[in-house]
Amino acid sequence: MIKKRLVEGFYLLLLLSPWGMLGDAYAQNYPNRPIHLVVSFAPGGASDLVGRVLQSKLGGFLGQPIIIDNKPGASGNIGLDYVAKAAPDGYTVYLGNIGALAINPSLFQNLKINPLHDFIPITEVADFPGVLTVPQGFPPNNISELTTLLKANPGKFNFASPGSGSVNRLQAERFLKSIDASAVQIAYKGGAGAAAIGMVSGETQMMFVNISSVREFIRAGKLKGLAITTTSRVPEFPNIPTVVEVGYPELVGGSWTMLVVPAGTPKAIVNKLYQATMKTLSLPEIKENFEKQGAIVVASKSPEAAKEFLSAEIERWGKVIKEVGASPD
Repeated sequence: MIKKRLVEGFYLLLLLSPWGMLGDAYAQNYPNRPIHLVVSFAPGGASDLVGRVLQSKLGGFLGQPIIIDNKPGASGNIGLDYVAKAAPDGYTVYLGNIGALAINPSLFQNLKINPLHDFIPITEVADFPGVLTVPQGFPPNNISELTTLLKANPGKFNFASPGSGSVNRLQAERFLKSIDASAVQIAYKGGAGAAAIGMVSGETQMMFVNISSVREFIRAGKLKGLAITTTSRVPEFPNIPTVVEVGYPELVGGSWTMLVVPAGTPKAIVNKLYQATMKTLSLPEIKENFEKQGAIVVASKSPEAAKEFLSAEIERWGKVIKEVGASPD
């Protein structure tokens, strides 16, 4: 932390000094070496897939290679902490998600990272719509039938979770609280993929999860989709209603990803990263590749707009965590 403060102080002096167009000069030469894109989840997960879709095109627009650094662990907090302490020079960029950036600050009481203070948001990148699913052999065929069954059997059934800090876990907790029912959380260290397999095998009976993690199981008839956590239906599964349609608008929310850099990064570098990312996200092949992964492109109007969105999401999920009494497992 001391090292980071010294570096931040250096850049502040650089930008404010009377002799100082050096900050702009530094930005003009940026980047002149590879950029590390930190993903705080294991290879193969949703965030990792987004990073690898961005990798080549973003690197091309910046004129330097993008190196993916996977730093999984502690529900994303390891990667979060690593980037917060990195030099604010534009060479360490964080591809964070809703869990690490918006949920963890309220869920983990001892977390020393404040995303709004320790990072500068660049832009949202992608959003993964979610779905409430149950195994094919589980009786409920819609959310109303599921509600009736859960209320009649308090604590009897299990719900799968990709992790204690996931939006999926909070959606499940909020749903259960809203219907005055209870179920046992089973958190899978292997993430959404392992959780989906566990549900197919009968270990659990319900899960809120990214569509991308269960699409093949739904297509194969091994899982049933009861409701999509968006405001409009997903073209891939037009017969699955939205949570708004079935009376649970409070459950709207996908698993978004966002690029941020350490606080103190010069504004000129932030703008360069923003412009390069906008060019990348506008490419038809990027949109197509995201859609293949079950994601949609989401671009912020500006870094300032990205910060406003992040602030609103931190407040929103902080209220949900307090409301349902969620805590790390």
